[in-house]
Amino acid sequence: MLRLPALLSCVALLTTRAVMAQAPPLAEPQPGRVFCEQNITYRLADPASVPEPYRRFLGPWSDAAWDANTCAALVVTEVQPDGTASIIYVYGPLGSNARVPGGILHGTGIIHDDELRFQNSDGTQFTFRPAIADLAGQMTTPKGQTYQAAFKKTF
Repeated sequence: MLRLPALLSCVALLTTRAVMAQAPPLAEPQPGRVFCEQNITYRLADPASVPEPYRRFLGPWSDAAWDANTCAALVVTEVQPDGTASIIYVYGPLGSNARVPGGILHGTGIIHDDELRFQNSDGTQFTFRPAIADLAGQMTTPKGQTYQAAFKKTF
């Protein structure tokens, strides 16, 4: 007689645990980092949701300098199947003595032929290509000045 209530209690407990185990996990806090003396908050797409040819672009890329005074970083947060990438581009002073204005661009780029491209509002064009472990960046101003920088994967 005591076995049946004990058995039912065990079944109820196991069922409750199974339901609790299936509950969705709590949302993780969004990562935040300081790039170019600016705090940036972002959320990366699940790599499994990004088409394989574009996964190598996903994530934060930093430690870049276009010149002796200008720091730059790039965060690719998501890439759609057509190659449209959601990006955050950050720039600012390289070191505390530099007098370079900083800014953050939230926008989109396009990945085509293993190259990510986007343009900011003043017409400056940016191109990023995967290198061995980095992204090789190129910036071309509306006046035709060209700068190059290596962007390191940031973990």
